[in-house]
Parts: sequence; C-alpha cells; structure tokens
Amino acid sequence: MKKIDENLSMKSLFIFFIPLGLSASLVTISHIIINSTLVRADNSEFILAGYAIAMSLFVITERLGNLLRQTCSSLVRDRDSYKLMSHFAFYLIISLMLVAISVAYTPVGDFIFAKIFGAKANMVDDIKSIYQVLIFVTIFSALRCLAQGIIIYNRQTKWLTIGMVIRLAAMYLLSLYFIQSGQITGKSGAIIFLLGMIIECIISFIEARKLIRKMPEKHEQQIESKRTIFKFYSPLMFSSVIVVMIGPAINISLGKTDNIELAIASYAIAMSVTQLILSFFTYIHQIVINFYGDHNAIVKKFLLVVGFVPFILVGILSFTPLGGLFLEHVIGVNGRLLDASLQVLQVTMLMALVFPFVDFFNGLLMVYKQTKVTIFSQSANFVVTVIALIIGVNFVSQWNGSIGAIALSLGFLAELIVVSSFVHAIERKEGKYNRFQIKIFSRAGRNR
Repeated sequence: MKKIDENLSMKSLFIFFIPLGLSASLVTISHIIINSTLVRADNSEFILAGYAIAMSLFVITERLGNLLRQTCSSLVRDRDSYKLMSHFAFYLIISLMLVAISVAYTPVGDFIFAKIFGAKANMVDDIKSIYQVLIFVTIFSALRCLAQGIIIYNRQTKWLTIGMVIRLAAMYLLSLYFIQSGQITGKSGAIIFLLGMIIECIISFIEARKLIRKMPEKHEQQIESKRTIFKFYSPLMFSSVIVVMIGPAINISLGKTDNIELAIASYAIAMSVTQLILSFFTYIHQIVINFYGDHNAIVKKFLLVVGFVPFILVGILSFTPLGGLFLEHVIGVNGRLLDASLQVLQVTMLMALVFPFVDFFNGLLMVYKQTKVTIFSQSANFVVTVIALIIGVNFVSQWNGSIGAIALSLGFLAELIVVSSFVHAIERKEGKYNRFQIKIFSRAGRNR
C-alpha cells in the first residue's frame, strides 16, 4: 500500500520517475526490433507498408486502452474501487474488440484500408490478417495498463522497466527465429508484438496482484460507481480522438508543399528524434497525480528541474555538430535530406519546451477530476495546428517539412495556454472554497 512521506525528497521523485521514463523510451526499441525483422523479407517494402497501415489503425484503439493507466492511478485507492475499475475495463475491452473485429472480419475493413488509408487492392487481405493479430495486442495492452495503474499508484515503478526489458528480450529472440527460418510476413511483425505485450502484461499483473492484497478494503477517497469512472475517462477518450486527427492533417498538408517527398521525409525524421527525446518525459503527469496533493511545492520544483531538459537536448542536436553526426551515422540520413531534417528539428524546439508543461497541467486536471477540460485544450491544439498548416501551405510552401513542425508546435502552445488557464481558474475557485471552509470552522470553534 502506498505510503505518504512526510518529507518527500527530489531523490524519491527521481526514483519514481526514471523507471517510468525508461519504460516509455524502451517502447521505441520494440518497434525497431519489428521493423528490422520485416526489412529482411524478400518483398520488404510491400510487407512494411502493410504493417504500417495496420498499425496506424491499431494505434487508435490501443490509445483508448492505454487511458486505463491514468484512470486507474488517479481513482483506485482500495480493493472495492479496483473491482469497479476492473468491471469498467472489461466493458471497455469488449467494446474495443467488437469494433476491431468488425474491421478485421467484415467488408468494413476493406473500405477503411482501401478507401481511407489508400491501400492497394492486393494489400488489403494482408493488412487485415495483420490486424487480426493486433486485436489481441489491444486486449493485453489494455490489461497491462490497468495493472500498471496500480503499480504506479503504489510507487513500484521499477516493475515497468523490468517488464519492458523482459518484453524486449523475448521479442528479439522471436525475431531471430523468424529471420533464421526465413518465414517473414507482415503477420510475423504482429506476432512478435503480441508476444512482447503478453509477457509485459503477465509481469505487470503478477506485481499488481501482490499490491492489491495490501490495499485497504475501503478508502475515504473511494469511487462510488462505474459512472464516476466513465465521467473521468470519457473526456480523455474524446480528446484522444481529436489528437489522432492531427497526424493525418499534417501529412495531407505536407503533400501540398513545394517538394512533397523532402517535406514528408524530413518531417518524419525530425519528429522521430524529437519524440524519442520527449518519450522519456511523458509520465510527468504521474508525478502530479501521485505526489501533488501532499507535496505540491517539491513537485513544482521537480518540473522546473526536468521540464527544460527536452528543450536543451533538442537544441544541442539542432545547433551543434552532434545533430548532424547522429542523423548521419545513427539514422543513416545524408545529403539535402540531412540539412532539411536539421531545419525541421530546430523548429521542434518549441514543442520540446512546451510539452512537459502541458503534461504537468494535464496531470493537475486529473488530480482535480476535471478531465473534461482536455476536450477544450485538445480542440484548441487541433484548430491552431490546422490554421497554421493552411497559412503555411498557402504562403510559405517552400518551407516544406518545417511547416508541419511549426503547426504542431503552435498547437501544443495553444493547448498549454488553454489548459493552464483552466487550471488557474480551478485553483482560484478551490482556494476560495477552502478559505470559506476555514472561516466556517473557525466561527464554529469560537461559538463553542
């Protein structure tokens, strides 16, 4: 059971945070293992394209399952609330499965993959076979996040890193089997992914079960019903749908620049580097959820210590020879694509600066149970991104990939402005309410 520390130290926060950051960063290695396996196939371009299209749809359903992690760590405080959360997770997984099955086994999938994603007719059957495996990945991913919510709340975050390391080892061994047997298809990549997710899910659940037994039967902050959970979860779900639309909007816009191939390629390379850096800092909201209520001062100090690190790292890669060396020798980029990628990377510095603070304020929304605000903040992000894309394509189309990075960065800035404004308003209201309570209680004391 989680213990409240009277004097929380920065060291304690880093011990909690670093395993979370490492587990998030290691996720990128799992995709590298899969892609490095598929690229060895005889018809690698065909297989990689099919796998990428199947994954692009899978990401949507997986994102909805991943929200169980934040929901669980924010709301589950005892065994009764865990039972409610488990029931809610069951209904959510069933709903996601029904949607996924309709895509994988009916003509709905043919329409989505062929018409919306633009897959060629000879690719659709392969894509659907890949997606049929990814359905099971969605299930185990959601269950893993449910268990990890318990682990995070109880501050045993080392198990997320341990689970990820074991997952990667298993995925690598299976990839070696496929490579040596020569039986590499798009489905092979999905099977490697599934094995890794099953192993991580099992490890997470073993640890979560131990922690649940130590939790009290009832807690003073217990949730009352599944409706309370849905009220917290549903705004996160709707805001995630909004976020999903940003990527396609950027890709469509980059297709209207002066040099389409250079724009899309340079944007993809620069964003992969930026996302690799930012991935380590995607759990700042968990620091807020788990510590802000009792230790708000040191949590703010922690944010100031780590919040500027992504900006500094992206800046170093953008304006020193290290960036060129990294892109050329690690990623394998050269020529004009190298120069264009560095230009886009320079623009992503704004996003790297803003992102940790957006995650911090989103954590506060979860603390205050005001997740509905995320719908407004994500909408602001989307609208500003689209406006910036329209302006960029029509007036400075020669900027190519930088247009996408500028639009995305401005979108994050708009999200930060909206979410911070709402949080400050909530805190002012909470402050007035608390002062009112203090007055009432002090008067009552005097009347006695």
